[in-house]
Amino acid sequence: MSLIQTILAFLVVLGTLIAIHELGHYWVARWCGVKVLRFSLGMGKVVWSRKFGPDQTEWAVSVLPLGGYVKMLDAREQDLGAMSPEDRAREFTGQSVWRRIAIVAAGPIANFLMAIALFAGLFMYGIAEPSSRIGTVAADTPGQLAGLHKEDRIVAINGQAIQGWSDLRWQIIQAAIDKSGARLDVERPGYGRASVQLQAADLAKLDLEGDVLGKLGIVVARPPAVLEQVVEGGAAARAGLRTGDLILSVDGKPVADGIAFIDEIRASGGRTVTVEGRRAGAPFALAVTPDAERDAKRSVTVGKINAYVAQTPDMIILSSSPLQAVGKASVKVWDASVLTLRMIGKMIVGEVSWKNVTGPITIADYAGQTARIGAVSYLSFMAFISVSLGVMNLLPIPVLDGGLLLYYSLEVLTGRPVPERVGEIAQRLGVGLLVSLMLLAVFNDVVRLL
Repeated sequence: MSLIQTILAFLVVLGTLIAIHELGHYWVARWCGVKVLRFSLGMGKVVWSRKFGPDQTEWAVSVLPLGGYVKMLDAREQDLGAMSPEDRAREFTGQSVWRRIAIVAAGPIANFLMAIALFAGLFMYGIAEPSSRIGTVAADTPGQLAGLHKEDRIVAINGQAIQGWSDLRWQIIQAAIDKSGARLDVERPGYGRASVQLQAADLAKLDLEGDVLGKLGIVVARPPAVLEQVVEGGAAARAGLRTGDLILSVDGKPVADGIAFIDEIRASGGRTVTVEGRRAGAPFALAVTPDAERDAKRSVTVGKINAYVAQTPDMIILSSSPLQAVGKASVKVWDASVLTLRMIGKMIVGEVSWKNVTGPITIADYAGQTARIGAVSYLSFMAFISVSLGVMNLLPIPVLDGGLLLYYSLEVLTGRPVPERVGEIAQRLGVGLLVSLMLLAVFNDVVRLL
């Protein structure tokens, strides 16, 4: 069931964003008076099609879902000899260079507008996310060496206000890519406001995949390890643990929160441990032997006690007025676009690993995960993928929209189109580059799975 949900979530994201991209091309082409012959979702062989509208445009679904296209009347592909003068006037290459630029740029622009609309809707609705309050700071990590403390609430980074955990992570990633330090303004209980400095050298060494903040030793604030439910007959119940118990330590090791308690239990399968805590204010100590169970996904044995513990972090609701939401969404899309371009640039010069290139398998995995979390996470993921799709299509690579925009820009500067022979050679090089990037992305996806 999980696999089916992941596939459906992936297809909805991909299908929606491809459709929006191609509709951008279609609408502007029609607005410029160019005749559209086919609008296809998917590439390759057409598996379904119908013709609609005054031009009898063919609306099609093709076999390969990783893409789509808008086929326009084009003298390079169709014989215009038998057509009426009215139809010949609607041919694509005969349009002014500015109209061709508008038609080609409309696809990526549609993706950016889609992302702005999604983010704005989420900002108006109100997004629940963890606050910027720190739960724990691991010893001998960049966070601890910088002077961060448990219960610090980060309010700004390098002068940029921080509202929630995602803002915090975003600003740290940007500082890491820039290889600059990060000045964190914090509110510290009992002390007021303070500033600490994360060193540029520490940020420059960060692997930007996964839990970036965790790699700095910074963990989101979570509630104490309180048992919310103890299942009858489980290891916890057999040992005498009860609902409402506050867990303080396992085998003398302090437990900061529910996740820390879960980690200790998982590492103790089949081994008796001493669990200390408080019940109705009174201390207790119990011997608990977690059941050893096989985790088939990770091929390891883990401990389980059949009890549920509080895990939800300190949450806040962030909401905005419509005007504020559109402004914040536009800034977020701009920042995400710039970050994507910076990452590509860093990979080209060797400052960032090429393992950060992800492909359809990873995107499908994230689509399934966010869909299971909820609509807000899923729509946020869709917005980020829409930004990535827009940016990638603007890269000056032949066969992409950015490659065509490069040709037309040269035409504007020189007053004549790029020679056909040059275009053919560039097209082949572009196809080879895209195939190489796709193979790298799939390789990285498989490595992540393994």
